[in-house]
Amino acid sequence: MIGVLACLSAAIAIGAGAFGAHGVADPKAADWLRTGGLYQLVHAVAAIAVMGTARGAAALMLAGAAVFAVSLYIMALGGPRWLGAVTPIGGTLMIAAWLWAAWAFAQR
Repeated sequence: MIGVLACLSAAIAIGAGAFGAHGVADPKAADWLRTGGLYQLVHAVAAIAVMGTARGAAALMLAGAAVFAVSLYIMALGGPRWLGAVTPIGGTLMIAAWLWAAWAFAQR
């Protein structure tokens, strides 16, 4: 299931990045879409890479990337700016996932 979610996450990330590059006139919104897309795509690929060794870390990568990116996507599409306070929660989850993955690889 993690692999399926990671692939769907990558597809969403590419769509968001493309929309930010070609479909948005507001530079700030375009930047949020690109940033969210980049982090979401990187973590989708990373989740696939580590899921065999650190399945929990892979799931946390996807969850953190979703919180991070979706908060940016919603703001880019006109949602409330207070969601900017939610974005770092996703970043913290991604950092925790990388530390978890490092620990899992060190245990091997």
